[in-house]
Amino acid sequence: MAIRSVKHALDAAVDAARWAPSVHNTQPWTFSISENEISLRADTDRKLRVEDASGRELLISCGAALYTMRTVMSCEGFEPVVRVLPDPDRPSLLATLQPGAETQADESIKALSGEIERRRTHRAGFADVPVPDKLIDRLVSAAADEGAKLTPVRSDAAVNVIAALTQAAQGVQAQDQRFSLEVIRWARPPGSGRSDGVPAEGYPREAARTEPHFPQRDYAWGHDWGSQTNQGASTATGVAALLTTRGDSRQDWIDAGQALQHVLLHASAYGVSAAFHTQALEMELLREFMRQELCSGEYPQMIMRLGVTFDEKGSMRRPLSEIIW
Repeated sequence: MAIRSVKHALDAAVDAARWAPSVHNTQPWTFSISENEISLRADTDRKLRVEDASGRELLISCGAALYTMRTVMSCEGFEPVVRVLPDPDRPSLLATLQPGAETQADESIKALSGEIERRRTHRAGFADVPVPDKLIDRLVSAAADEGAKLTPVRSDAAVNVIAALTQAAQGVQAQDQRFSLEVIRWARPPGSGRSDGVPAEGYPREAARTEPHFPQRDYAWGHDWGSQTNQGASTATGVAALLTTRGDSRQDWIDAGQALQHVLLHASAYGVSAAFHTQALEMELLREFMRQELCSGEYPQMIMRLGVTFDEKGSMRRPLSEIIW
């Protein structure tokens, strides 16, 4: 095993991990490279104290970063050797990753790697273009590969219930100053030089309502922010889907994040994007209701809509100097 190629693989994995999705683009992670091992740690200063008091969304975000590193490590020619939550005495140490035996990445892994920087979160309706059933089936398999379950919601009545729960949670949170201030903390005005949070260009100025209506966060908080594109006229809901796990431990949350990123990268390779709706999952009563009534007893970790968008958006990530320790 060439020392130089190992170093390149480690560096490439961390560089790619920056592009993983995270709640409000908080990027709540740090990395360190020691000899031939990457350590992934939770950056608890970036935890959402109100929306995510348990740290569930933080660990899902970090799980997405972990899957990204695994993908790149494979593309660099090494079998990724991962230990999740390796030290109970260091709860912020979420995982370690080492390059194992040399391997040859197949075309599917290479395709996923190619989507890491292209994948974007969508925050509006989708174009009226169907998502093929065969692709949805493959996304279900991708989640299962990581120990989670992705369920496309085919019943109109169930989609209406999920939309209503999202509306209810958004309405309650909008009246709670604590929630509003937390969203404001991660909203970036036009021209901001920050490399985290949600930029004003990341959502439409006037998003058309989907039917049923899935409300988005109010990142503009009263300002005339947001992009002006034709995409604002897109009203298709897309395919609603629930990502669930059998348990609800820290391990399950990290697994959910890995499953989420696997699903997102595969979807992106076929021109499909995701819009996330976590409001109802941030209110324990509503999350428990969903678990019992809509998720067959499994724990809901993410609500999303999958669809096609022709709106090209940029993205931003913190430089390596801020996340490597």
